[in-house]
Amino acid sequence: MTSELCTEEEVARLVHSFYARVRQDGQLGPIFAAHVDDWEPHLAKLVDFWSSILRRTGRFTGAPMPKHAALPGLTAELFQHWLALFRENAAAQPNQAMAAQACVMAERIAQSLWLGYQAGRDMRGLLRAPSTGADLLPT
Repeated sequence: MTSELCTEEEVARLVHSFYARVRQDGQLGPIFAAHVDDWEPHLAKLVDFWSSILRRTGRFTGAPMPKHAALPGLTAELFQHWLALFRENAAAQPNQAMAAQACVMAERIAQSLWLGYQAGRDMRGLLRAPSTGADLLPT
């Protein structure tokens, strides 16, 4: 069962336009360039991922956490920057209902990846939310 929130074309446009921005970005571009050799299959996998989230197609199979956890030198600021670019890209999409839901999910995904990334590395980083930088637990 697929969602009526958006079309497959709208998902593809969201993903392709966002990663075009990422590739041109001074902070994120070099990170992606160092780890993505062939963009076409990577974009196809990302479209499947976002289609599974936004349209409930169930097409995505994979485990993003181990691949992100293996990347060296990621920071909360990089995750915040990724989210800011995502929000800007989403704001430019014609389907704002899809954009709003995508932003909600992007925040959850970024937080989950950041927490997974920090697990076992730095307890202080584990307790910081990437979207706001606020402590997740009271001090």
